[in-house]
Amino acid sequence: MPESDPYAASSPADAPDPAALLATLVGFDTVSDRSNLPLIDWVEAYCLSHGAAVERVPDETGRKAALLVSLGPFETRPGYVLSGHSDVVPVEGQPWSSDPFTLREEGGRLYGRGTSDMKGFLAVCLALLPEMVAADLAIPLHLAISYDEEVGCLGVRPLIARMLERIPRPLGCFVGEPTGMEVVVGHKGKSAARLTFRGRASHSALAPQGVNAVEYAARFIEHVRLSAEALARDGARDALYDVPHTTGLSSVVQGGSALNIVPDTCSVSFEYRAIGADDAGALAASAIAYATDTLAPLMRAVDPACGVAVEPLIDYPGLDTDPEAPVVTLAKRLAGRNGHAKVSYGTEGGLFERLGGVPAVVIGPGSIARAHRADEYVTRAELDACAGFIRRLIATCRD
Repeated sequence: MPESDPYAASSPADAPDPAALLATLVGFDTVSDRSNLPLIDWVEAYCLSHGAAVERVPDETGRKAALLVSLGPFETRPGYVLSGHSDVVPVEGQPWSSDPFTLREEGGRLYGRGTSDMKGFLAVCLALLPEMVAADLAIPLHLAISYDEEVGCLGVRPLIARMLERIPRPLGCFVGEPTGMEVVVGHKGKSAARLTFRGRASHSALAPQGVNAVEYAARFIEHVRLSAEALARDGARDALYDVPHTTGLSSVVQGGSALNIVPDTCSVSFEYRAIGADDAGALAASAIAYATDTLAPLMRAVDPACGVAVEPLIDYPGLDTDPEAPVVTLAKRLAGRNGHAKVSYGTEGGLFERLGGVPAVVIGPGSIARAHRADEYVTRAELDACAGFIRRLIATCRD
């Protein structure tokens, strides 16, 4: 941005420090298999203390909740959403240099689980909440905090449904995943499942009398591999992606018990990640149909008790926002950038677009290369750049 930009990263003397708020957020162990309610309780109280309107959207178990924080004339006018997730990935087995749930600062780097992905973005939004309240917004702003993003963007779905019941359809959504504040207009969709092949065991000396679950699983794996090769060879292309085509692979295989026993069980986990021109869900459904409609009847012909069980794992749509859309033009102006990009990892952006009809852009501090790894970090400079973006958004919504 220009040197004269009045909304650059400098903050009022009494403004909350994003790093201090980040330390609080990191201190909540919100790995996806655990409750996020302590964090939600704290954020809710913080937002209420500053005069924001807050609605909690709990899950069916009561162990987790999403939060919708609204400022400005949100009941009557459409505004913009700042979206982030509260959950983080596990730390077990990773060689951390310090406690991953205690923020450590060294050389301008803030280390801790979730600092890049994506509590750094949430900390900046919360630090600027008092400025949003004081701005007398003409266009409302919303902070959407979801749960279980890391295991399939689960918590944002009921949050979007409740949001559309409560407020006018937003003009756009900024998803704060780590992009180095680059404007990202697209990401791949993903569909994944686990198939369990149930065969019939026998002594290996009598192999023809058994139904070899591992071998049938291998045929399924080969089917996925061949389809992935066809997509890479002949499929649609999008040069903005680092891998410019749709991909498919089998990733986890478990089966068999002993060398001399025909295995009666084998499970295969597989996925497709699709560019905008393809449908990951349709590709996964086609592969599953091969297993259930072609392979399973062959297994049942030997023993009717055999077959294939299907367990869906993850399914979320891709994001493919028109680079000329107003929300993209606005994001570029606020970020001081002319270009845009696409990424292969997923976000809730596609769900805002698919379920809510809300165009989305992914933009946030930090780097995805640091996410999910030991000694994950975000820098103060990256938080400052994000703060400048949000301050300019506040000014836009005020003026």
